[in-house]
Amino acid sequence: MRSIAATAEVARVWSLHLLCLVLPVTSIAFLATGPHPWWGALPWMLVLVGSVAIDMWSPGERRQPDATMPGWPFDALLYLLVALHVVTLSLLVHRVATDGFWRTETFVAFFLVGVNSGYSAIVVAHELIHRPEAHMHLLGRLLLGTVLYDHFSTEHVRGHHMRVATGDDPATASFGETAIAFLLRTVPAQLRSAWRLEAKRLGDETMPLLDRRMLRHRVLLGLVAEWAVAFTILAFFGVGAFAIYVLQAAAAVRLLEAVNYFEHWGLRRAGRKVTPRDSWDTDSWFTLYTLVGLSRHADHHAYASRPYQQLRYFEESPKLPYGYFGTVTLLIVANARFQKLMTAELERCQLGPFARADAA
Repeated sequence: MRSIAATAEVARVWSLHLLCLVLPVTSIAFLATGPHPWWGALPWMLVLVGSVAIDMWSPGERRQPDATMPGWPFDALLYLLVALHVVTLSLLVHRVATDGFWRTETFVAFFLVGVNSGYSAIVVAHELIHRPEAHMHLLGRLLLGTVLYDHFSTEHVRGHHMRVATGDDPATASFGETAIAFLLRTVPAQLRSAWRLEAKRLGDETMPLLDRRMLRHRVLLGLVAEWAVAFTILAFFGVGAFAIYVLQAAAAVRLLEAVNYFEHWGLRRAGRKVTPRDSWDTDSWFTLYTLVGLSRHADHHAYASRPYQQLRYFEESPKLPYGYFGTVTLLIVANARFQKLMTAELERCQLGPFARADAA
């Protein structure tokens, strides 16, 4: 039986992770209480502004997790986030179909739901597709399908984790590569890589589209399923609802690839085992608890199936200038400044182009 102190520690960590509910609950509250006049809709954006501001001045969190913590309370939080995401998208489609597309409210909904889909749905999906349980992996794929990015489940697990911080990984940004150049390169490259990985699993990396084995091609099936949902929305709820559904997916993917951009920017390994120095980390308290442990990315690459509440902090990994919210904002609005700060950190850590020859 767990001691009172151990139980209190579980309660403390779990309650802090409730911060991950702020964005989905805000999105649902906004959509459920509409329609709003323009002056009543715009203040809801403050939750996004506040998240960035809090993250940029967030204190550090370097405490290591208790390895004996039970997993079920933290898994329950993941299931809740899945349910909230489904409710959010349902309300979004209904709201736009009912009230129309060309409204200030739709603009605000795009930002709220788009950010939520990126920082809640995709982050949760990322956690789930790494779990060994089949039903959790499937839930992760279903979440990715809602942002039209199911192939990420194949490319990320079977491609990125094998090739991370090498020139063969389309999701690793090169030193000096801009955010826009990376986005334009990585999106089609990851889809091509996922397609080849799945075709190879089926026995022929170059199999034609009409090959019968394509009926078991997970990337193809994912594309068909996710776009079938999108076109069903078009058929039953109209062009406006279809447009906002696709736009929230595009916003989510943009955020995902912004995160991919900085998580390994400028880092290179040469055939050796992945170490904590091959991923960028942040000690941001706000990012850690809002994004279900995503910020401890170095440990995630060392032990991909380790649940989020058990991820450890590594001092030796290079550190981002801010937490994830602040860093994404920085790289989008001031990419030159972002690169300058990241380059200085690489030089301090003697990584990337500044690595010593004997460390390669």
